[in-house]
Amino acid sequence: MLRSNSGAEAGTLEEVLIPAKPSNPMKRETVAIHGGYQADPTTKSVAVPIYQTVAYAFDSAEHAAALFNLETEGYRYTRIGNPTTDVLERRVAALEGGLAALCVSSGQAALAYAVQNVAQMGTNIVSVPQLYGTTHTFFAHLLPQQGVTVRFAASDEPSAIEKLIDGHTRAVFCESVGNPAGNICDIEELARVAHRHGVPLIVDNTVATPILLRPSEFGADIVLHSLTKFLGGHGTTLGGAIVDSGNFPWKEHADRFPMFSEPDASYHGLVYTDHYGKTAYLGRCRSVYQRTTGAVLSPLSAFLLLQGIETVALRIERHTENARKVAEFLRDHPRVEWVNYAGFPESPYYALAQKYLNGRACSLMGFGIRGGYSAAVRFYDALQLVTRLVNLGDAKTLACHPASTTHRQMSPEEQRSAGVTPGMIRLSIGIEHIDDILADLDQALHAPNA
Repeated sequence: MLRSNSGAEAGTLEEVLIPAKPSNPMKRETVAIHGGYQADPTTKSVAVPIYQTVAYAFDSAEHAAALFNLETEGYRYTRIGNPTTDVLERRVAALEGGLAALCVSSGQAALAYAVQNVAQMGTNIVSVPQLYGTTHTFFAHLLPQQGVTVRFAASDEPSAIEKLIDGHTRAVFCESVGNPAGNICDIEELARVAHRHGVPLIVDNTVATPILLRPSEFGADIVLHSLTKFLGGHGTTLGGAIVDSGNFPWKEHADRFPMFSEPDASYHGLVYTDHYGKTAYLGRCRSVYQRTTGAVLSPLSAFLLLQGIETVALRIERHTENARKVAEFLRDHPRVEWVNYAGFPESPYYALAQKYLNGRACSLMGFGIRGGYSAAVRFYDALQLVTRLVNLGDAKTLACHPASTTHRQMSPEEQRSAGVTPGMIRLSIGIEHIDDILADLDQALHAPNA
């Protein structure tokens, strides 16, 4: 929802930020550049302005009251909404094919808000086991302290998920492409399972990006992103996003989700389904969680993320092209024991890559070196061009040893369930020249014993 500060008067931010709808829907490559903004009519600024302000002036006491009662459109306080961030939210929503988005300070904040918005004390969510390490920590340790149980399925198979759903379940959760496992979830089938039991499917689409996959087109209700990764693309800026498809019928399932259809005492009796309609879920995320707990994305960060998004489609082309060549190189290398890459016909996820990723496997992959843990450490320490860190989705090629970093807090059994082994190396293939990437990997694989 736009929150322009002056309603619908001529020359308002509403006119600045909302471009006229084109006669034909724009392709994702075009949305990434133009979505959510048109040139400022006053200054003619082509770049989105950075509205680096905490608060916004009210015309009168009546105007202020109308804004806080949500009776008129407008901005009140940047913890609730900001014009620069608003453009980012519109652009991300358009890229994902959703109705609206909320952008917050990090991917983990997006995850927390998304789940807490539907799960209350005494309820549970059901999740696939292949998860990012900090997501697992939130599910396994923090949510239970809030009275919410997370049930981890034995696998990402829809049948394994369905076995764990009961009358107290409030959502099904998965990563479209698991980090670092590289598994691809059958989103369409997971959505069918979730909807059969009257709960939404929440999908973290960080690794795939909307350039390769729009989960909402296959039935997902809520889509999450760590904007820090591929959408930002430069390793400079933290950010997260929650995208509401607008498709889940909250009113029909008011017995499970009364918070959307009953008056909210914390917000002067607002009924979210009445006020926000199809975007009731996102409206409550903003009104309850961001407004109250304040995981706010700064306007400058929103601006920087917009710069990254403009080139995401081109970068994904290079990311995936380079990744295929790296995977083939590693598969044929005598010192490599295995490669987990969904683009290989022998991969158990090959068919799902064809269905969901249009045949383009993502640039995240894992592999194992002959010699196990000690050989993996030797390789890792010998890298020169490839950067050792725990981020992914950067323009630069990145390497991570999950067992000792992102998944270190997990037990060996939990690591195995998440697709992590002691000697596994995770690569996020960048957009450098492929010859330079391969040369560095080769010299590191041939590194002598210390």
